[in-house]
Amino acid sequence: MKMQNEVVAALSEKLPAVMRWAGSIARELRKHNIEISGKTSGSIFTDALTLADLTVQDLIINAMRDLDPLFLQCRIEAEETTGDLERFAEESELTLALDPIDGTRQFRDRTGNGYSVMLHLRNSGDVLYSLVYLPEQGPMGGWVEVSQGTIRCGKDDYSKTARDALNSLQPIDPVTRPDSPNIYLIGFQQRDPECAKMVTQIGLNGFAPDEMPDSIYPLLACGEFGGSLIHSPNIYDFPVSLHIARTLGGDAVWVHNGESVHFKETWLDDRADMLRLPGIVACSANRETLNKLAELAKNWNRNRYEQ
Repeated sequence: MKMQNEVVAALSEKLPAVMRWAGSIARELRKHNIEISGKTSGSIFTDALTLADLTVQDLIINAMRDLDPLFLQCRIEAEETTGDLERFAEESELTLALDPIDGTRQFRDRTGNGYSVMLHLRNSGDVLYSLVYLPEQGPMGGWVEVSQGTIRCGKDDYSKTARDALNSLQPIDPVTRPDSPNIYLIGFQQRDPECAKMVTQIGLNGFAPDEMPDSIYPLLACGEFGGSLIHSPNIYDFPVSLHIARTLGGDAVWVHNGESVHFKETWLDDRADMLRLPGIVACSANRETLNKLAELAKNWNRNRYEQ
């Protein structure tokens, strides 16, 4: 517990500046043709890869290597292969996970500004710290931070240090946060729109990936979205949604058995070259919404890819 608290404190103090720098690099690289090949899952959302993914990861991984030896005592799970990954612990109760560009397709195709740079810390059962930087959420970017029961979400302010800008944001109040019926769906391959319609038919509002107005993390934190339904979510970005939901009094569960999500079991998706949780996961800050989603999808096919 002591090390856990120390790592959370160190991340909270030192990573906001790094994430701001990384976001600035991503924003600049987006002006250029930086698409590269590398993933072959068949999903346009999963397979998008750019030089920005590799460059931003290299920056963040090596910054953590140099900023605090505590970080090197954690395992590291990063979506790409760049950075000095071998310096981090092979075994540890704590895992740092990084998605250098979440929303790479939107980033690459310039179809929206909801991409983000994100990092979280977790143990085998829960997420302990989450930090998301959205480079184009407003004129100076935006933040989502979840730490020690507090969620901060809002616009960045370059007149302040990154940490001070975060501290200036009013924490989300679960009592006054609105409860939305909007639900984000992804991972069902070609069936994403069909599954979104099924969610709408049970009295919620399902949104397939192409229909999303922005990144799910600020939308979920601020109450513009009520949750998500995801097939085999990856372990680099989804845990932040879980962290937000649990901090607000909700949860994330496997729909086939209602068990709360943990990280003791993952599988390697060779097509996308990433680690995933098995099965279908429902996530919501509202327990009633969570139950509706789980009931709807409990008998859906748990295999991500059709054989």
